[in-house]
Amino acid sequence: MVKTLDLSLSKRIGFFIGPLLFTLIYIFFPLDVISPNAYKVLALAAWMISWWITEAAPIPITALLPIVFLPALGVLSLDEASTQYANPSIFLFMGGFMIAIALEKHKLHERIALNLIRITGTSGNGIILGFTLATAFLSMWISNTATALMMLPIAVSVIELLRRKDSEAGIQISKGEKYFALGLMLSVGYSANIGGMATLIGTPPNVVFISFVRQFYHQEISFFQWMIVGVPVSALTLACMYIILTKILFPNHLSKIEGSKDLIKNKLLMLGKMGKEEKLVLLVFGLTSFFWIFQQAFNFVLQQKVFNDTNIAMAGGLLMFIIPVDIGKKTFLLDWEDTKRLPWGILILFGGGICLAKGMEASGIIKSLGDSIAAQHHLEFWQLTLLLITLSIILTEFMSNVALVTIFVPVVFAIANGMGYNPLLLAMPVTFAASCAFMFPISTPPNAIVFASGHIKMKEMMRAGILLNIMAILILWLLSSTLLSWVLA
Repeated sequence: MVKTLDLSLSKRIGFFIGPLLFTLIYIFFPLDVISPNAYKVLALAAWMISWWITEAAPIPITALLPIVFLPALGVLSLDEASTQYANPSIFLFMGGFMIAIALEKHKLHERIALNLIRITGTSGNGIILGFTLATAFLSMWISNTATALMMLPIAVSVIELLRRKDSEAGIQISKGEKYFALGLMLSVGYSANIGGMATLIGTPPNVVFISFVRQFYHQEISFFQWMIVGVPVSALTLACMYIILTKILFPNHLSKIEGSKDLIKNKLLMLGKMGKEEKLVLLVFGLTSFFWIFQQAFNFVLQQKVFNDTNIAMAGGLLMFIIPVDIGKKTFLLDWEDTKRLPWGILILFGGGICLAKGMEASGIIKSLGDSIAAQHHLEFWQLTLLLITLSIILTEFMSNVALVTIFVPVVFAIANGMGYNPLLLAMPVTFAASCAFMFPISTPPNAIVFASGHIKMKEMMRAGILLNIMAILILWLLSSTLLSWVLA
């Protein structure tokens, strides 16, 4: 028996709008306005965007449309289309996913988080700071959704300590305690998003951006170069977020959370001493990070490009499968069954986005768009940057950050080329902005996860989100003309 799909109205409408838009554009768009193939790519892009926004079909399935339609429509050959799904950036992220799965499987990520929280103290703001740092650090290396899911139950346990104490004393929860719970939950959700900006593998939009830079400009941005920009951007955004939540919007004034120290200590005791598996995972993780950071130095010494982000990531991932934990029992840090947890759909999504962008490039759409904007509008660099960052932050509140970067970054490249600006100085802030979704539970999975805790009301998330969005716009705008221009000059 076929299970009936319970689709929302928007999904049902989107399901039909996608093919309808494709048909209308294909039939009625003037044939040679841009190039003979432009209308075909635009028709396919309209179909994909409508399905991505409404999620009428699974997002990875939508991402497979280019491999079918671009060759069928004569825009790309099958070899050209299918090659995009094996882009080096996809394997970079695959290796990162493998390392992340090993961290989660052997609970090394939980040990790191608990120790970071323990260091920051037991005051209300100290605990929020600990959760902020721990969540952001983990999100640099593993999925922001997985990070939020791991941190949520620990945060709920701390909040329950307050609730239990008040219940036993027969008193109502104070305003400070409510603000503590609210600030703690929001800090977990927001930190999971912000931390991902710091590294290349921290969040999918970063990898999509890098793959586009390689595709359009044949230029490499190394893991270390990204961190030179990404870590300060992430750290400054994180610091401002912490100040806004704890000092401006929701000050809790709690000097000490009774029992929180024991709670963290007990959770660490439950983990026990670091076992052989954790030590080996930590070793591989450390080695991978080391080579990511110092690859250029090694390549300089060897006088050839032996190391790159992708082969380092894949080497780290492969080591997880071939380093034995127990030779006699033939057990390893990871086995093939663990790859069921690897987000294959995200990898397909990357390929689809890159393939669509290749079609837009081959058909002349991107160049034509950039030329037309440059010819009709003259904006100063700072004005254009501010406009694009603001637009990216607004859009990311309503659509997938991966889909946004996939669609928007090639357009930004075209605008930069047409107006004679450095495309990286425009597109990289736009990519960062795609990770700054703070207003709604639907904006990003970590927001939805913490909202589901019941400690946050919609108006409270929107109130915090609006202020944080303004903060993010200013930070990214300022850094785009300072730090970013120094690093990428």
